[in-house]
Amino acid sequence: MMDASEFRTGKGHRDENFPVASWLIAPRHRALILAFYNFVRSADDIADHPSLSAQEKVAWLDRMEADLVGGGDGNAAAVALRAALAKRNMSPQHAQDLLKAFRLDATKLRYSDWDDLMGYCAYSAMPVGRFVLDVHGESRSTWPTSDAICAALQVINHIQDCAADYRNLDRVYIPLDALAAHGLVVTALGAPKASPELRACLAGLAQRTDGLLRQGDALPSLVQDWRLALEISVIQALAQRLTRILMQRDPLSERVHLGKGAVAGFSLMAVFKGLTRRAGHHAPSVTQP
Repeated sequence: MMDASEFRTGKGHRDENFPVASWLIAPRHRALILAFYNFVRSADDIADHPSLSAQEKVAWLDRMEADLVGGGDGNAAAVALRAALAKRNMSPQHAQDLLKAFRLDATKLRYSDWDDLMGYCAYSAMPVGRFVLDVHGESRSTWPTSDAICAALQVINHIQDCAADYRNLDRVYIPLDALAAHGLVVTALGAPKASPELRACLAGLAQRTDGLLRQGDALPSLVQDWRLALEISVIQALAQRLTRILMQRDPLSERVHLGKGAVAGFSLMAVFKGLTRRAGHHAPSVTQP
């Protein structure tokens, strides 16, 4: 019996747009977060595999879920996450929610409007932030702000990869009503260069994504773990930069990802600003005589 890892593309946590269990996260939490990442990456690579049929993808995802909850031992990533969760007495629900998104990836190729896309993000992105917050023992009152940030990160990825998703998988996350508002249909995503109308459509989605990031502005000040707060600050800084790029550049023909140097620079600035903001936020007040 094949393991789900046979479908891995080779992409790892260091290749993602945003940090995953970076050095900012307390060492005691990194192994669990990376186990979660490896499970999710294996499932994601199945959902995106060009040679598997939709039925085969769903069958593999079902097997991964069965192994995650104790129904088998066929998939190493699922077994490893199951063991890591058990050590912390944590539920597999967030990982199971993500599997729902990957099943959608296998079977749903179009999204009608922004609300339809946000419904997808509720399974594809929001569980990631909720999981990390739960790992750190943070209050679930932080979930709404985290949800907004995670949805924004997902839409950033969708805009960046809109051409490849369409060409390679016939999958379109760009809402159909947004395309129609600019007189477009999905075939516009197959052009070598975006038309002015498509540029305007994608820039508008990037602007709306920036609004999601603003909804999540308060999250670093809401979490108790200062190292997690800094990680979130870095993610926010990178996401804000990417949304600005996507408002200005053509993802069909121009580079819309950050290079390693830019990531390092924005990350260091975000850490400094985060430390300064957190020190001010937690500084004791001085009572005037």
